[in-house]
Amino acid sequence: MNERILTDAGICGGKPVIRGMRIMVRNILGLVAGGYTVERILQTYSELTREDGSAALEYAAQLVGGEQIFTPA
Repeated sequence: MNERILTDAGICGGKPVIRGMRIMVRNILGLVAGGYTVERILQTYSELTREDGSAALEYAAQLVGGEQIFTPA
């Protein structure tokens, strides 16, 4: 989906991660959901860049944007 996100069956069970790191996209999203600011996420994962964080959010947005939502009749 983008060059910063990698999925590989041999890394974290195939879950999307930041390329070159074992930081899963879901971990970043969980921090955002928990109220962390970008600055706090970057402090928590000092090896991350702002671009990495943006790539994780973009990846999630693209996945959600492609979902079909079904509502009960």
